[in-house]
Amino acid sequence: MGEEIRAALKDLWVVGLGLIPLGLAFGLVMTQAGFAWWWTPIFSVVIYAGSMEFLAVQLVTAGVGPMSAAVTGFMVNFRHIFYGLTFPRHRISSLLGRAYSTYALTDETYAVISSLPPSTRASLSGTRILTVQIVCQLLWVLPGIAGALLGVVIPPEVKGMDFALTALFVVLAYESFTSNKDFSLPLTATAIAVVVAVLAPSWVLMVALTAYFLVLLLRYALPGVDRALELRPHADPHAQPGGSREG
Repeated sequence: MGEEIRAALKDLWVVGLGLIPLGLAFGLVMTQAGFAWWWTPIFSVVIYAGSMEFLAVQLVTAGVGPMSAAVTGFMVNFRHIFYGLTFPRHRISSLLGRAYSTYALTDETYAVISSLPPSTRASLSGTRILTVQIVCQLLWVLPGIAGALLGVVIPPEVKGMDFALTALFVVLAYESFTSNKDFSLPLTATAIAVVVAVLAPSWVLMVALTAYFLVLLLRYALPGVDRALELRPHADPHAQPGGSREG
């Protein structure tokens, strides 16, 4: 078991270091939004969804209703449905461990496991998978608490940490594009956002996410349509058929 834990720590250390500043930023955002510091670990344990946690702060402070918040959360995190289809949760023997693995499946843990060599993934143990997920959550929750405590003593005039949400989405979008260089995906998202901003400016996020989700479902269900819509560089050596299938 010790070897599996050490291997998991080696697998996740690069991603884990990236979680620390995001956790700190989230804690600062929480206190700057007017929450007591102890709300930060509650958000990070109950929600534990990275970008959705940042968004949840805005939804709560704006007084958004529970139904609208639930739909928004689903739209933001619907990619996890596709993650779950290929994540090796079946290698975890205990029922409690599988339940936790389902709860703790994030972009980061999926990226760590899926980036392992095929030979390694074929022999992954439940201990190694759970170690990756537990440590990643700790590297989010603990810096979040530290950031919240730091935010208590930072003067309220210091603003701007809420930009971490925008920065997080930019980084995730860029990383997704570099691994799947289908220009039709960002172009479609941009076109939908512009149209919705003109037609329904008060519902941009909800309507645009729903429309883009439906486009992805259409492309996933109809491979012919997916191939027809693809727009890739001619010399892209990493091009993969079915661009919309990337989670």
